[in-house]
Amino acid sequence: MKHAGAEALGVLSELLQKLRNRTSLVERKPGIFYAKGRAFLHFHEDRAGLFADLRHGSDWLRLAVNDHDDRERLLAAVDRTLGGEETPSVSKNGTG
Repeated sequence: MKHAGAEALGVLSELLQKLRNRTSLVERKPGIFYAKGRAFLHFHEDRAGLFADLRHGSDWLRLAVNDHDDRERLLAAVDRTLGGEETPSVSKNGTG
């Protein structure tokens, strides 16, 4: 399974923006997020679809991100993993 390329990341653009709004995440490369200086979240693509690898302790949890419900589950898992203290920032135009 290869890391998600530009086209796959384009499909995930709305999800990526929501992740960028979480102030404790740093996107060092497109689609590759760090938290507290450690690799935290990145994306893969293959014939089965698009997947996110989310750091869960010392392991990685692989989650599908192929539809709206999958992406909402990922965002909830990200927030839980960040300790529930994370609230998305609100942009100047009022969207989160």
